[in-house]
Amino acid sequence: MYELFYKKITELITISETEFNFCKTLFLPKKLRKKQYLLQEGDVCKYNTFVSKGLLRSFTIDNRGTEHILQFAFEGWWIGDIYSFLTEKPSLFNIEALEECELLLISKPSMDLLLEKVPAFERYFRILIQNNLIATQRRLMGTLSETAEEKYTNLVNNFPGCLQRVPQHMIASYLGITRETLSRIRSQMAARK
Repeated sequence: MYELFYKKITELITISETEFNFCKTLFLPKKLRKKQYLLQEGDVCKYNTFVSKGLLRSFTIDNRGTEHILQFAFEGWWIGDIYSFLTEKPSLFNIEALEECELLLISKPSMDLLLEKVPAFERYFRILIQNNLIATQRRLMGTLSETAEEKYTNLVNNFPGCLQRVPQHMIASYLGITRETLSRIRSQMAARK
């Protein structure tokens, strides 16, 4: 369960075997079945989560009952509600497993201890936060300025495996378009090939 975690960490920082062994003691391994929730709206997000295996989604439901998907988390990605995690306030998000998942969870006190005892993790999490901020800003700009077809094309180019693993109605929700619009775009693109 820790092999991918080690690989992802060492892509960004250098740590010793002793430091990694200490790191492993701070994480709680967890398995989720498909459709099982990691976090539900109104609960406090007690863990930041690394995905060792599987796929999750983070979403909200508006007043009309419409789902809005904020993020998919594939193997090697992190997921959680950082605001709720850091402030201990109730989350606005739900996090659900779309596939069987193997996860590594770290609590706020354990993360604080990790950052104190292994300073290289300060750099690791800073890089993750920077990358997340960049991705969030690009996604926001895309939402504001791109056509539905451009949004879909960017998704296909940036996350090609997503189309085989995520149901079409969830892809439409993530892109902020209707299922019908997504179906029309896919048909038009297929006709051009």
